[in-house]
Amino acid sequence: MTVDIRVIRAGQMYRYYLRETVVGDGRRPARTPLRAAQEQAGVPAGRWMGRGLAALGLAPGEEVTEAQLRNLFGERGWHPYADRIEADRIGAGNSAKEAYRAGALGRRVTVTGVDFVFRPQPTIYLLWAFGDEETRLVIEAAHERAIVRVLEWIEDEVAVIRYGTDGIYRVRPPGGLVAARFRHYEARSGRPLLHDHLLLSVKGQRLDGKWGSIHTTALHENTVAASALYNELVASEVCEELGLATEPRTVTPGRRPVMEIAGVPHGLIRWTARRSDQIATCLSELEHEYVTAVDDDGELKFLPVVSERARTKLNAVAARKTRPPKKGKARSLGQLRADWKASAIRTSGVPAGVITSLLAYARAAAAAIRARVAAVVDIALAAVDVTATVFVMNEGGRFHRRHLLAEARRHLALVLRGRRRDSGLDDQVVAAAISTHCLDITEPKTIRGLEAGYRLYTARWSLSDLPARRPPGPGPEPYRQPPTDPGEPAAHRPPGQDAGEWDVPRIPLQYDRAVLAGAVLREQLRATAATAVRGRAYDVVAHQQAAMPKLLLAPEPTESEHDNQEPEAGRGEAIGMKALRALRESRTDVEALDLTADRLRRLQDAFVRAGEESRVRAARYTGQNADTTAARPYAPSTPTPTPRAEGVTPAAERGPVPPAPGAPPRPAPAASPGPGRSR
Repeated sequence: MTVDIRVIRAGQMYRYYLRETVVGDGRRPARTPLRAAQEQAGVPAGRWMGRGLAALGLAPGEEVTEAQLRNLFGERGWHPYADRIEADRIGAGNSAKEAYRAGALGRRVTVTGVDFVFRPQPTIYLLWAFGDEETRLVIEAAHERAIVRVLEWIEDEVAVIRYGTDGIYRVRPPGGLVAARFRHYEARSGRPLLHDHLLLSVKGQRLDGKWGSIHTTALHENTVAASALYNELVASEVCEELGLATEPRTVTPGRRPVMEIAGVPHGLIRWTARRSDQIATCLSELEHEYVTAVDDDGELKFLPVVSERARTKLNAVAARKTRPPKKGKARSLGQLRADWKASAIRTSGVPAGVITSLLAYARAAAAAIRARVAAVVDIALAAVDVTATVFVMNEGGRFHRRHLLAEARRHLALVLRGRRRDSGLDDQVVAAAISTHCLDITEPKTIRGLEAGYRLYTARWSLSDLPARRPPGPGPEPYRQPPTDPGEPAAHRPPGQDAGEWDVPRIPLQYDRAVLAGAVLREQLRATAATAVRGRAYDVVAHQQAAMPKLLLAPEPTESEHDNQEPEAGRGEAIGMKALRALRESRTDVEALDLTADRLRRLQDAFVRAGEESRVRAARYTGQNADTTAARPYAPSTPTPTPRAEGVTPAAERGPVPPAPGAPPRPAPAASPGPGRSR
């Protein structure tokens, strides 16, 4: 995730945030005023954000002072001008107790706020670090606008004020929320890392004018959806403004691919991942200690394999153990960018010409992608994909609306490849998923259970409809070192290694199964649904196949008299498993081209011709639909809300589902990308 959340407590503000966070994660000198310390650290002053500022006498973009921070976050939720209010009341003849109450925002609280950390994907802040001044300003503006949009979404859809006995009443803060934003430029390792700390106050005003506290649990629960929204907004604006495109890259095998800017070499991402390498080494040691720990009787204390939950906790421990000290001497942003570029040229292994012309390479890659991949979003098929993924990846197949919303935003980012989408398209996908493929299994025992955000759903399908989870395969070869990059073969290592270099058995991740389940269910919908839906499904399949490189397409079936001939690559009904593995291992079909300046010029001409062919091909497929009269950014579905998806019968009545023509058998660990997924 690119959005993290952390609780701010009243006493913690003095010990950490006022000493380090507000000055760019540096070490604030004693008795140094806040603004002077920020200037010494080379970071801008904090700025106020949120629609709730007017009620406190603040304005958006106004500079954050130390006294305001101390009152709002450090003194259990006082008014930012509590000192002045109290002095005015005492001067007017009020008692000290009355003056104290006048500066308070409701009851005193221990948790005074939460710290949201927003950071873009690595390829975006690499362009920010190595690009020219215009590129830097565009990325920073996109970053700031995305934070504003996410905060507005939190104010409108997430934040609730609890009041009454046991918090039985819940209302949205009608006046909005108050937050202070602080900009940072680098990571603890000294590598570039554009990120902002958004200190969000828990105080909100109700309709009756009284001040209450925001329910922080709701903020934690929606952090994944907020992260997906932020990623989508930043990438789309950066791509539209700079002429770029995104592509999926596999960072960890078995996990969800990450959308990155196409054309930025993976070696630069590895160059920024010094902290990640340190954490990975420590995590390997902790995992080995976990699976080999025994009690006094010689029995294993824990499971012989590392589960996903245990891995998450061990990763947090490894991050704390390997946390480096704070940076030393402060440097200006201009000096930082010059030092980063020199260090990358010297140590990253990426050619200097690529680093100095990184934006040009990214634009050439974007031209290749946009010439082959059009923006096709089918709400009906997206709803199947989203529901299947959430159903498989959540424990027991039960989930809430926020899980569907986060997955819908990830799906749109995958399909649109950096293009902007219409507002509310993610909500349309969620509404289609809930009405067509989800069952409401809520058994509310409290008022909270009746709220739309806390209703509990499951899919209309049975687990028997979906492919079985891939069983753990045989253990890895001994003395085999994990790969440094995804998709690279593991390197052999000799015996006699120190702790942390053993291969630890891990429970397989569920994302592969979720993708396979979505492909199976989309095939069912394509084969059995109404004519209108089937037509759109085949159109999306044709688009996806047309967008794939020819070498990755399954060959056309040959006739009997030509069996002795070598099959030619062409547009087939499904992508072969070998080609799919090749695509997954490549991480980026553009990076695998090994581009040179001369080849870039030739490819640019080829991409223009391919774009013309793609538009002709898209027009031909669009014309096959009788109900489609013009090109649209997405194809809205018109499913009828019925107890089951139209044309899809329950498993008990249907029996086993035969595999699609050309598709791999159901127990296969992966499947060809179906409609709604772009490659």
